[in-house]
Amino acid sequence: MRKLTYYVATSLDGFIASPTGAYDYFSAEQDYFDAIAAEYPETLPAGYRAFKGISGPGKHFDTVLEGRNTYQVGLDAGVTNAYPHLEHHVFSRTLTKSPDPGVKLSSTPLATVRELKARDGLGIWLCGGGALAAELLPEIDAFIIKVNPVLVGQGIRLVDAGYAPHRLKLTGTRTLDCGVVFLSYDHLKP
Repeated sequence: MRKLTYYVATSLDGFIASPTGAYDYFSAEQDYFDAIAAEYPETLPAGYRAFKGISGPGKHFDTVLEGRNTYQVGLDAGVTNAYPHLEHHVFSRTLTKSPDPGVKLSSTPLATVRELKARDGLGIWLCGGGALAAELLPEIDAFIIKVNPVLVGQGIRLVDAGYAPHRLKLTGTRTLDCGVVFLSYDHLKP
């Protein structure tokens, strides 16, 4: 069975974006992008992949999931599908027609993820956001959290689930010169 991994950048105080959805406070250092390109090249948007000459299939994921607000960041920049190299799903209760033929819309995250997990293939990448992560928490198998050395005070939480403790098991760490720490966890489901 395929695994669902929440692979996302966060501030030290647990925010994946500002209150308006911006995330320009995250690292833009070259060692950060080099680390991603080396280990998770499929998680880089198509424009960056083309600029850097990155092609081919992913190492870990062949499917990406986004919440409506996360997807809107690309739309606001004129990008209807940042990940055409992946099977791309966006969860929305407000979009009725996909702006891109390569992006599948759904309003049923749990059912969709369970169906995707039952298929053959590489892993499934949950790109964001916090509300979608909370809804999919029972199905998340692993977390790869890119902790950036910044405090932002408020914004969109890593997992917007309210008080709901979930145990995790640390499976790996990597610290970059720019100060970003990659933390990998398995989700110890009840």
